[in-house]
Amino acid sequence: MTTELDTARLQALLLRSPLAVAFVADGAFTRVSEPFNQLLGHLEDSELSGAATRQAFVSDAAHAACQERLRSGFQAGQPVDEEVELVRRDGSRFWGRLQATPIDWQQSQGEAMWVLSDVSAARAARLAPTWSAKHDPVTELANRREFERRLSEHVGSRRNEPVIVLWLDLDRFGDIVSGMGAETANHFLYGVGQLLQTKVRASDTVARVEHDRFAILLPDCDQHYGEIVAEKIRSAIHGYRLRWGLHRARVKASVGVVLLQPALESPDAVLAAATLACGEAKAAGGDCVRVFVSAVTEGMQA
Repeated sequence: MTTELDTARLQALLLRSPLAVAFVADGAFTRVSEPFNQLLGHLEDSELSGAATRQAFVSDAAHAACQERLRSGFQAGQPVDEEVELVRRDGSRFWGRLQATPIDWQQSQGEAMWVLSDVSAARAARLAPTWSAKHDPVTELANRREFERRLSEHVGSRRNEPVIVLWLDLDRFGDIVSGMGAETANHFLYGVGQLLQTKVRASDTVARVEHDRFAILLPDCDQHYGEIVAEKIRSAIHGYRLRWGLHRARVKASVGVVLLQPALESPDAVLAAATLACGEAKAAGGDCVRVFVSAVTEGMQA
C-alpha cells in the first residue's frame, strides 16, 4: 500500500533527480519529473502530468506505432530502448532516446516508466558519411580500422612517450548469446562499452575490435599505470550486471597488457602481443590480467 510518505519521497525524487523521468498509464503521463517537463518545453503552468502521451509525438501515426512497439515489447518481456522523433510545446522537433519498462513485469500492460534524453546531436553525428567508417554500430565505439589507424600514429614514434595497449576478451560471452539471444547480447556489449569509457581518460581510445573483444589505447601511459588501469577495468566488468527486461546477465574478462617497444614494429605486431597476453589470462582461468613480456626482456631478466 502506498503511504503519504512514499508519495512524498517519489515527488522529491522527481523534483531533484537530473533524469528526465515520467510514469505513464493508459496513454497519459501520471507523474513527470521536472527535467522531463523541461525537455519537452513545459513549465510549471503547463506541466505534462495528467496530459496524454500523444502530446509528445509528431503525429498520430508516430504515437500509435510507438504504443504498439511498447505493447509488443513488454509482452515479450523486453524493455523498449529506441530513438523517436518528438515535439516540444513550441512545435520544435528533436530526436529523443526513449527507454521504457513496466513498473511490474507481472502486469506488463500496466503503469510504465519512461526515461528520455535528447540525442539529436549524437544522431546527426552518426548520420555523417564518415561516422560508419570509424565506428562500431552496436557499441558506437571506434572500430578496429580506426583503432589501428590511431595506434599506427604511435608505433615507431620517436617522441619517447610510453604507450600502452590493452586487449580485453569477455569470458564465456557466447553463453549470453545462446541463452538470451543476439538483441540482449548487443545491449550487454553496449553497456560494457559505456563502462569502459568511464574507466579511462578522454584522450584514450576504446574500440570494439571483434565480436566480444575490445582494445584500449593509452597514450602517455607507462606500464605500471597501464596495469592499474587494466585491473580497474577487470574489476569493473566483474561487478557489472546487465538488467534487460526479465534477463539478468554477468560476465568476467581476461585482459592483456602490452607496452609499445621497438621490437613491435607494426600495429599488427602490437595487437598480436596484446592478444597473446590476453590468451595467457584466459589460460589461467580468466578474470585476470597478464602482461606481455618480449623475448628480449626475458633474456635481460635471465
